[in-house]
Amino acid sequence: EIGKTTMQLGTLKAGDEIKDVIGPLGIPSHVEKIGTVVCIGGGLGIAPLYPISRAFKEAGNRVISIIGARSENLLFWENELKSSSDELLVCTNDGSKGTKGLVTDVLKEVMAKEKIELVFAIGPSIMMKVVAEATRPAGVKTIVSLNPVMMDGTGMCGACRVSVDGTTKFACVDGPDFDAHLVDFDLLMARQKMFLSEEKKSAELYLEKCKACSEN
Repeated sequence: EIGKTTMQLGTLKAGDEIKDVIGPLGIPSHVEKIGTVVCIGGGLGIAPLYPISRAFKEAGNRVISIIGARSENLLFWENELKSSSDELLVCTNDGSKGTKGLVTDVLKEVMAKEKIELVFAIGPSIMMKVVAEATRPAGVKTIVSLNPVMMDGTGMCGACRVSVDGTTKFACVDGPDFDAHLVDFDLLMARQKMFLSEEKKSAELYLEKCKACSEN
């Protein structure tokens, strides 16, 4: 739970309902048999990575999955990723599980040993940017899923606007998958910070309301 919306979702119990859910959005991920594929998931990006790795595995590829989080308690779905991968590598920032360091540290080790046809990464924008920079010198095709930047999901709000090879795209209708080496990550991350003050204020007002309700 980070902001108002996830705080509200956190109050739901088994059997509660959400009025509307939209999805899936955008263009389906392109999956084919190409050889060795490295699937990278950071933080919550581990969740959408699972069906991607499974699809590449079912297509006949050798799949190496790398998942990372700040610490062991934030890791999840290891068994699921094991079942959809030929090899699963785990890392944590604090070294509480697996390799101590970042997913890119593990990726570089894999690249030194394996011939990789494709890297597919999902996670925080900064993580995807660093992955792109790690694979660029070697010319390894890299796809990133920009689902974290979506807002209304219809292409009308423009919040998911991103520059790809100098052209404006919308992650929810044109993506979410893009060539990582063509994405302007600096612009993307700057846009993600546009509403930080409003998001903070919204969460504060929500918590104040919850406190008032509990006192009454």
